[in-house]
Amino acid sequence: MKKTAQDFLSEANALVPTIDVADAVSLMDSGNAVVIDVRDGKEIDQSGTVKDALRIPRGMIEFVADPSTDFYNDQISADKEILVICGAGGMAALTGKTLVDMGYDKVRNLGGFSAWKDAGGPTES
Repeated sequence: MKKTAQDFLSEANALVPTIDVADAVSLMDSGNAVVIDVRDGKEIDQSGTVKDALRIPRGMIEFVADPSTDFYNDQISADKEILVICGAGGMAALTGKTLVDMGYDKVRNLGGFSAWKDAGGPTES
């Protein structure tokens, strides 16, 4: 059966729960979370990002999250909550599903950056 983009999003949203700003900030403050912004660099340069977020384009996540590659980033840890953010929430959900498929079980979707910023989440340029 052929899948549509909506099919992929529905699967991802069913698998990767969302997290609200207050809960995300609490996790970040405790040191028990890492935030990954999966937007491209130009978009982040224009709008900023979540304070201390890793900037990892969606197309690189499999390599950066896999300890067996030269691209692995050891800040991505199965011991921490992984909070994924993008422009509107869709790419974050899809990235989150990829991470779950790779064995990470503490993955949450932060949604879109403008909603994060509007809700008073900490940001940086």
